[in-house]
Amino acid sequence: MADSTRSTNALTPRGQSRRALLRGAAVTGGALMAGAALAPAPARAAAEYDVVVIGAGAAGMTAALTAAKRGLSTVVIEKAPTFGGSAARSGAGIWIPNNEVILAAGVQDTPAKAATYLARVVGGTVPVERQQAFLSAGPAMLSFVMRNSPLRFRFMDGYSDYYPELPGGMPNGRSIEPAQLDGNILGAELTRLNGPYIPTPAGMVVYSADYKWLTLAAVNPKGLEVSAACLLRGTEAALRGEKPLTMGQSLAAGLRAGLLAAGVPVLLNTPLLDLIVEGGRVTGVLTPSGPVRARRGVIVGSGGFEHNAAMRARFQRQPIGTSWTVGAEANTGDGIAAGERAGAALDLMDDAWWGPSIPLPDEPYFCLAERTLPGCVLVNGNGVRFVNEGAPYSDVVHVMYDRNGSGAPHIPAWLIVDQNYRNKYLFRDVAPLLPLPDAWFDSGAAYKAWTVEQLAAKIGVPQAALRGTINRFNGFAVTGRDLDFHRGDSAYDRYYADPLVRPNPCLAPLWLAPFYAFRIVPGDLGTKGGMRTDARARVLRADGSVIPGLYAAGNASGAVMGHSYAGSGSTIGPAMTFGYVAANDLANAR
Repeated sequence: MADSTRSTNALTPRGQSRRALLRGAAVTGGALMAGAALAPAPARAAAEYDVVVIGAGAAGMTAALTAAKRGLSTVVIEKAPTFGGSAARSGAGIWIPNNEVILAAGVQDTPAKAATYLARVVGGTVPVERQQAFLSAGPAMLSFVMRNSPLRFRFMDGYSDYYPELPGGMPNGRSIEPAQLDGNILGAELTRLNGPYIPTPAGMVVYSADYKWLTLAAVNPKGLEVSAACLLRGTEAALRGEKPLTMGQSLAAGLRAGLLAAGVPVLLNTPLLDLIVEGGRVTGVLTPSGPVRARRGVIVGSGGFEHNAAMRARFQRQPIGTSWTVGAEANTGDGIAAGERAGAALDLMDDAWWGPSIPLPDEPYFCLAERTLPGCVLVNGNGVRFVNEGAPYSDVVHVMYDRNGSGAPHIPAWLIVDQNYRNKYLFRDVAPLLPLPDAWFDSGAAYKAWTVEQLAAKIGVPQAALRGTINRFNGFAVTGRDLDFHRGDSAYDRYYADPLVRPNPCLAPLWLAPFYAFRIVPGDLGTKGGMRTDARARVLRADGSVIPGLYAAGNASGAVMGHSYAGSGSTIGPAMTFGYVAANDLANAR
């Protein structure tokens, strides 16, 4: 998640930020030390390189680092005025089975387990050869990145695979995330790092794996313990004079540091206008400042098309638009469109890395814990539940689209909670007990009423149906068994749940007034369709032939995950892996 549009999370008369809650009275001073050595200005493009990489996100920077370390002269061109793309905005989970980080942590993974699981998740939508290429090259890619950049990684212990009950699935997970990194290593280049989707609280160092506990800080001792640990890390970093980075900020900064050390120029504010094709081969790119030739080839890692309204209208189901995504603003499908003009076949263009989202007035909010915590239900326009609220986020939106208009509107859907829920849990960045911002209600993103029936009237759903839905759900909460959608049966459902709630940590009754409704729309982390590629990341035509000199990785290519999502980091892990695969293929070319 990510971009130049940052969430300021300013205090309002009706809300208080996550940062204020987590810092508490303990944070009274100790600002992070500023100041960094000046970095050199971005290099100007030469006329010709061995490899030209489009996009300075996770896929592009990994590809460029690999190419450079294989002895190829390499340049990265980036449309935005910042580097990092959507990866910099994200939590930076990375899903790569059998990598050295998880094996060192004692995870009992094997190539056979991973292959069995991925095949079940993906089904027949992605060739087996591409799946195998990802699984075999992923661990090598991660080891390469750690040898050639300051990046190190941590196992996200307990963050389940998204379908852990499938053969080969792992309830304790396979995902990793970047370790803390000192932004001072970039000097002035740090100012060009794309901002996070939601900044971490000032004075704290927070990992992606910490957020599940920070959400529970008001009700769970482990939450307080994790909060204190985050504050301690921040204090220690400040005393050392560091600018601590975690999650996507750490990932993007670490890759950029690797490129600086390898002497790879990253040319910002340099959009791709088109590919240069000569004799059926891609031989370079056209930019506003002129052509840049590629002796070996071009690797497109320019991201998806989530901010291109025309492409979304052409390829995706309605209702759709560009205002519900949290992908980087520069992601307008330029690389995909250029590839299509060069003859590339396209795959999975109807799909995205979906997630139920609240269209807040400042930016959409991608819901993770909020719809899994006990004491909430998700209902359609008829006031009826239609899905396991704790299911993988992409699956929930697929159901919304599949059922929308078939007897009941499912877009928007409504997340219903009560005051008991609000008294316990952080919601986005609003502390428990504190009122929600006025702007949420004024914009129609949230509604509040003192009875279920009044709430139903406000959001336009049948009153009796909503009351019946809540009564039935409350019965499930008492028994601990969701007979309709089995919420809480999967280990994944329980990751963001409240372990102190019994008998099912995902289920609690809605009973305490007032009641709240949040508008839910099909948001996304980015689109997942793009150029068709083979196991070597080479771009293919519709007849299966290779377009010489053209490679694609990340969201500019059709996802190796097909229409599904294996676990946290199923976007970034394959993006980095196929960037690595593409660069190695070019290095081996004769």
